[in-house]
Amino acid sequence: MVQVRLMTEADLDGAALVHQSAFIRQKNSRDWLQCNLSASPRFLNFVAESEGEVVGYIIWVQKSGFRPEAVLELEQLAVLPSAQGKGLGKKLILDSLPQVKQKLAEQGSTLKHVLVTTRVDNFAQKLYQSTLGAEVETTISNLYSADEVLMIARNVGERI
Repeated sequence: MVQVRLMTEADLDGAALVHQSAFIRQKNSRDWLQCNLSASPRFLNFVAESEGEVVGYIIWVQKSGFRPEAVLELEQLAVLPSAQGKGLGKKLILDSLPQVKQKLAEQGSTLKHVLVTTRVDNFAQKLYQSTLGAEVETTISNLYSADEVLMIARNVGERI
């Protein structure tokens, strides 16, 4: 059974292993995740845990201030290679979003839109489209390691 819950300090080592396996060109995985965890509530970090092991994580970021209608970025979504292809990415999105909406409500906000950037060749585009209703808005040439697409899921709070 996989549980999606808020990330804690105790999850950092496991989440760093997931990060290292998913983003091989990046470095200092634990430090990166620690920074994000420390930036709560702007950054909302969740892990997927199975049998006491972190098998994935998702990071949501509030953009452009704490607003009555929040625009979030799905900053990062990662799953261990051994757990891929089992619907865990979709579960991370769908199980964390109600928790995100609750955190937003506690600060007097509602969810409006979700932004996602990902490599042009990343199969996860299909996940973001089918799960969030995200559509490609533009392509950004040579941003990180390749061309990226900016996707926007509009009015997510009303639909999910």
